[in-house]
Amino acid sequence: MEFFEVIKVIILGIVEGITEWLPVSSTGHMILVDQFMSIDATDAFKEMFFVVIQLGAIMAVVVIFFKKLIPLTNNNGIRIHKPTMVLWYKILIACIPAGVIGVLLDDKIDELFYNYITVSITLILYGIIFILVENRSKNRTFTVNKLSELPYRSALYIGIFQVLALIPGTSRSGATIIGAMLIGTSRTIAAEFTFFLAIPVMFGASLLKILKFGFVFTQNEVFILIIGMITAFIVSVLTIKFLMSYIKKHDFKAFGFYRIVLGVVVIITLGLI
Repeated sequence: MEFFEVIKVIILGIVEGITEWLPVSSTGHMILVDQFMSIDATDAFKEMFFVVIQLGAIMAVVVIFFKKLIPLTNNNGIRIHKPTMVLWYKILIACIPAGVIGVLLDDKIDELFYNYITVSITLILYGIIFILVENRSKNRTFTVNKLSELPYRSALYIGIFQVLALIPGTSRSGATIIGAMLIGTSRTIAAEFTFFLAIPVMFGASLLKILKFGFVFTQNEVFILIIGMITAFIVSVLTIKFLMSYIKKHDFKAFGFYRIVLGVVVIITLGLI
């Protein structure tokens, strides 16, 4: 594998690690970066790579929030930690809508929406929505400030919003954060729950893409996947820590404006109008 190809894969890993957790659409950014700096691989492999590279990003969540996610406690021997199990029940409930729709309509969604026009429109649309939601929340008192305060019904509601993220350019984290904030969840808890939702959803999406692609990889393709996932993991750790610190003092408006500007730039640069 040529040195420049390795650099391109690393850059894609960096883009994934940053944009997966910020509400700006990782898939949208990956599609756009590939337009100007495509890796030397088949279209089928690249489509699969853009999803499977997320496995590295997922592991960052597991590492950072390990204590909150492990359903075991060492108090008087190893036992099931009930509050954590309840959290996992909520996570799984929230994953049902996107899981069902994703399995049934994955190919159709890619066929209809996997293009630059869709990405640019959704970037702008959800950028505007973020600004409106933040304006609405400006003087609002959040009713859910702990994960334990999140009702099962609200978890399902957030999961329904996650379905919107199946359309490229929407942003999975953006859609679920918007849904969570609309029902009174604080920014910090909305972000945390969004990160946790990514674990089963992204594992499932990656497995689905691998099954469709087949388990036959060339040595070069295996190398691309490993480099991409390692890079995505390292950058994701830094990005998640940054975001959790940032939203303690700031809102999501900056990301909304960024999305709008990027969407307009995409439209102008690619001559979509």
